[in-house]
Amino acid sequence: MRPLLSDPSAIPPLQTWTDRLAAVVSLMRDMSRQDDPESIVRMYADRTRQMFPNDGIISVSRRSLQTPKYKVTRASAWQHQPDPWREEFKLPQHDRGLLGKLLYGDVPVMIPELVLDDDDPCKDLFMGARSLLAIPQYDGGEALNMVVVLSRAVNGFDAERFPELVSQSNLFGRATSNLVLSRRLKEAYDALDHELKAVADMQRSLLPTQLPECAGLDLATHYQTSRNAGGDYYDFFDLGEDRLGILIADVSGHGTPAAVLMAILHAIAHLHPKDQSAEPRQWLTFVNKQLCERYTRGTGTFVTAFYAIYNGKTRELQYSSAGHNPPRLRLANAASKLSAVEITGEAGHAVTGSGPSMILPLDQAQGLPLGIMADWEYSDTTITLSPGDVLTLYTDGITEAMNAHSELFGDGRLDESLRQERSSTREYLAELVARVEEHVGSRLYQDDRTVVIARVVDCAKGK
Repeated sequence: MRPLLSDPSAIPPLQTWTDRLAAVVSLMRDMSRQDDPESIVRMYADRTRQMFPNDGIISVSRRSLQTPKYKVTRASAWQHQPDPWREEFKLPQHDRGLLGKLLYGDVPVMIPELVLDDDDPCKDLFMGARSLLAIPQYDGGEALNMVVVLSRAVNGFDAERFPELVSQSNLFGRATSNLVLSRRLKEAYDALDHELKAVADMQRSLLPTQLPECAGLDLATHYQTSRNAGGDYYDFFDLGEDRLGILIADVSGHGTPAAVLMAILHAIAHLHPKDQSAEPRQWLTFVNKQLCERYTRGTGTFVTAFYAIYNGKTRELQYSSAGHNPPRLRLANAASKLSAVEITGEAGHAVTGSGPSMILPLDQAQGLPLGIMADWEYSDTTITLSPGDVLTLYTDGITEAMNAHSELFGDGRLDESLRQERSSTREYLAELVARVEEHVGSRLYQDDRTVVIARVVDCAKGK
């Protein structure tokens, strides 16, 4: 590494104010292109010597040190200059001498005729200087750093220009500090981003690695977090005898805290007693109690969830909801069915569409979100599906996806994307995701987006 300052004879001083102005503009342009504080300090030291001729500098700092300790951060006398931000362990530390007195004096000082004590620990750094300027650089109202400018001549500096040099040096010091903070912030962000990606990878490992093969169901899924990690969760449970448990859940909040609770929810879900006769309401009641008693009490955090059990032999779907968005059921050949009441045995459904297809929200058996009230008892209900029916489970990141005009994607657009007949769940899924993306445009994801689509297949006909 080259010495901090160039040979003084190689840097001619600037004679006129226009020359100095041009040099300042050139310096500011070049400094604005730098992202390394050490490089910018070297550039500043060399270029300002044209405007303020000198024979060398010494920089000292007392940041993070107790009185009267200080460290020398750079010096023209050094053959090799350590990077004070990356090689702080190489910087010499002292607790006496002229440099310490100047630094802790906390004010600018001009010494027109310099005399050093023979036992000054930094005497060799002054390079035979006969006068100096001590320029404090303030941070939080205190001179935590100081630049000492040296001249081998007695009265080597113009006192009239001293205030200008103090002002310029402090502005430069603030710019350098901001650059250091920016670099440290980037390093911290990169480290955090690495950790968040690791969390996201672990979170994704909790999701099903492959879709289950269930007699009578064609499945497709989509999972996209708003950040590296999120709070959406879906899962499948093989209950035997052509029965499949289907879960979708959404943890309140975003990012890592939501991902942690999502992982807890996954653990609880897979620790549920292996009672294959457990109904959806019993399953939600168990999970809710565990969350309330162990994890969410007093935190204000909750989880919406929809859990259903599909019986491939009877085509019955038994479900229960903990405050989750009602899944959409696309009824095939709806014209042959007189009403939603005949299908579900219940009233009060908002059915959209007519003719060959209807979209029915599964909005029965609603209960409180999980994690709010430990003794809440959930209910469930059962419907019978037909070949060609399409069940779409989703989180609110789909319907609440917002465009540039603050318009939500909404239930209407969701239903419209499902209305046309498709040959597979993958096509239904691709259409829905494409419509959401088109609606949002270039806006960043504000929430996680998860979709699970299940289409009832007539196994006898293979479709």
